Amino acid sequence: MKNQLNIMVFLSVLLALLYMTRGYWEGWVVGALSVAFSLSVLFIAVVIFFENRHPTKTLTWLLVLAAFPLFGFFFYLLFGQNHRKNRSFSMKAIQDEQAFRKIEGQRQLNEDQMKNMGGHQQLLFRLAQRLGNNPVSFSTETKVLTDGKETFAHILEALKLAEHHIHLEYYIVRDDELGQEIKDILIEKAKAGIEVRFLYDAVGSWRLSKFYIQELKGAGVEIVAFAPVKLPFLNHKINYRNHRKIIVIDGVIGFVGGLNIGDEYLGRHSYFGNWRDTHLFVRGEGVRTLQLIFLQDWYYQTGETILNPTYLSPVLTSVHADGGVQMIASGPDTRWEINKKLFFSMITSAKKSIWIASPYFIPDDDILSAIKIAALSGIDVRLLVPSRPDKRIVFHASRSYFPELLEAGVKVYEYNRGFMHSKLIIVDHEIASIGTSNMDMRSFHLNFEVNAFLYRTKSVTTLVSDYVYDLEHSNQLSYQLFKNRSIFHRIIESTSRLLSPLL
Repeated sequence: MKNQLNIMVFLSVLLALLYMTRGYWEGWVVGALSVAFSLSVLFIAVVIFFENRHPTKTLTWLLVLAAFPLFGFFFYLLFGQNHRKNRSFSMKAIQDEQAFRKIEGQRQLNEDQMKNMGGHQQLLFRLAQRLGNNPVSFSTETKVLTDGKETFAHILEALKLAEHHIHLEYYIVRDDELGQEIKDILIEKAKAGIEVRFLYDAVGSWRLSKFYIQELKGAGVEIVAFAPVKLPFLNHKINYRNHRKIIVIDGVIGFVGGLNIGDEYLGRHSYFGNWRDTHLFVRGEGVRTLQLIFLQDWYYQTGETILNPTYLSPVLTSVHADGGVQMIASGPDTRWEINKKLFFSMITSAKKSIWIASPYFIPDDDILSAIKIAALSGIDVRLLVPSRPDKRIVFHASRSYFPELLEAGVKVYEYNRGFMHSKLIIVDHEIASIGTSNMDMRSFHLNFEVNAFLYRTKSVTTLVSDYVYDLEHSNQLSYQLFKNRSIFHRIIESTSRLLSPLL
């Protein structure tokens, strides 16, 4: 089926181009092309039907193809092909699992410390271990970095102190003031003999200048694009992006969270103004997991194997860990939608409160039902989202969920002190998730993500305090007022939501 689809895709693109120049051809040729194009659309519809996707996605794609054949055809070629079981992703999944079992499997779960957790919390961390092949660590120090200024102050200082190697993995890298500052440090370190590896996403960083890249390469930095796209209509991986933000320095300290490399993340964008985001500084045992995630992504893209003690067995200074930390990677190469499963477990295990922050809120039916049931059960459920859009279709699709959430008792807040980009879940003020994964279908099903799951650490306390502070700079939505919004807004929201399984 896959080979037939690839051949059909190639022929269909060719036929479609010819069809668009039909004025130069005789009528019988135009008729033949019209038939061929219609058959191509029909073939894609049959493929979608037999892929046994979620019924909502299947119906959405069929509706798009039926209503907008030409638009739907090209949109499917770009974003619709289901390659979760693509051979290259399957091989990556196998290789990653083997590497994690070999490296992280040597670290046994500390049962004595696990016993101090509640029963439902033990279930979450055991689930995370089974899905992510990584046990919870009680020897990891974390510190919450509340905004871009604090985050990059720590990052720049740490980069300057690097002694052996620097590993960076980012979705967006910009050639602006911040990007130049980081580039200059990396060049200086590379010239000093320090190993520097830089993995950036080819689509997220598509505006990154060739000169920027060449400067780094010329200084000895190994910089590589993740999943480059040369022929978009024939590249089945264009929709599967590396959304991770990871820095590992000397295998001893690391950074993970929501901030990319760009001036807007420091609040320098005239439209967004203050950029509210959250990052995490990591020291100790948990850094090895971030290192392993990077090394496996590096191997997938370059074929270079560097799983050796130099990077994975650094001399770790003793850290004052005050709770449990678990680093979990998820992506389209995994059998399970790992972060979705863990978020679902967190939500359904809550006893008192569920506080969520996400710039892009497009839950699937499972997560949406879990949130509403929790609120209807009397649990304090809060959702913090931006008040202004950066992606308008996603913004309006998110708002289409608000009426049913508000009716169920969820407290929805819109952040009004700039743009809110934090990605958090805090349950019962004891467990939290912080990382790159949004509460949306793209993060659940399509993107490569990484999150830190925290249990009773000081960082959880900080996240709670920061969340309360953010609510003071937000407007709480009223169900009565929101449901009376204009018909124009309802139409936009409903139309955007219709496309949400494709976003």
